[in-house]
Amino acid sequence: MGILDFLTGEFIDVIHWTDDTRDTMVWRFEREGHEIKYGAKLTVRTGQAAVFVHEGQLADVFTPGLYMLETNNLPIMTTLKYWDHGFKSPFKSEIYYVNTTRFSDLKWGTKNPIMIRDPEFGPTRLRAYGTYTVKVTDPAKFLTEIVGTDGEFTMDEISYQLRNIIVQEFSRVIAQSGIPVLDMAANTADLGKLVATAIAPTLEEYGISVPELYIENISLPPAVEEALDTRTSRGITGDLSAHMQYATAEAMRAGGDAGGAMGAGLGVGMGMAMATQMAQQTGPWGARPAAAAPPPPPVEHVWHIADEGKTKGPYSKAKLGRMAADGDLNRDTYVWTQGQDGWQRAEDVRELAQLFTVMPPPPPGA
Repeated sequence: MGILDFLTGEFIDVIHWTDDTRDTMVWRFEREGHEIKYGAKLTVRTGQAAVFVHEGQLADVFTPGLYMLETNNLPIMTTLKYWDHGFKSPFKSEIYYVNTTRFSDLKWGTKNPIMIRDPEFGPTRLRAYGTYTVKVTDPAKFLTEIVGTDGEFTMDEISYQLRNIIVQEFSRVIAQSGIPVLDMAANTADLGKLVATAIAPTLEEYGISVPELYIENISLPPAVEEALDTRTSRGITGDLSAHMQYATAEAMRAGGDAGGAMGAGLGVGMGMAMATQMAQQTGPWGARPAAAAPPPPPVEHVWHIADEGKTKGPYSKAKLGRMAADGDLNRDTYVWTQGQDGWQRAEDVRELAQLFTVMPPPPPGA
């Protein structure tokens, strides 16, 4: 190899990175066997950031643009200046490219059900899943806290940790929200924002953020969903008698052979009897008829009596009974009460005639 070929391999003029993987977050510029030339061009494209590490320490972060590596703060990395080290420079500098675009369509979900206290169903369990996006907001912090010296860091290496953070905060938010299970579908957008806000401080320490977090579905355990479907079906049927007739008709249609027909016939009889009994107990619309109101108490009459052309009273029936016992009221005494057509003798009024049956009437001819 000639001296010109050696110099060509020793110097690198252009430093750049073109990503075609869609999942690489950090890529280290390979420089094995050669050094970075003083005055080399560093190209940082839109959606990228370049982190310059010199002698193991973070030196600078370059945003999108074209740079000349020729300042005094950047090392002159050519082995031509270090013959005494056998063409091996004692200074080691590296450039890490960080993808600052959004990584979308990332999945998250609850591995195990989440226990909550629902205001309608009581203690119950929930499962949820959705998608989220990730964006590197601080390349230097992300490189220091997460990547380290990894030469090619992909999204898969951090997605598991992010899912754990999301699920933990989702469990806390959903338990403290107090939103009934039946209303959660109408509040998934708000719940997603609450979870994204809750995880923001933790992710900020990693130098990343979650610009979007979506909750696609919140589901109950299969047994609870089946019970909920049964409850919904019962509410839709309305008339239980008509529903029982429909159910028995379906049973008859399903029974094809003789055994099925016999079973269906038995089911029809039992179903009709049950439907009739339930209809009698609950009424045609499933509501138990109200108990009949007791009759009003009878109105007690008060009476007036005619005595020597004068009206006396009013007297209660009990008072008239005592007057009859004392002889102040006899069968021929004229009495009147409200609603009675004119004066009548006491013995002609059925309600008062019984007052004179306690004592025998005077004997004939007396």
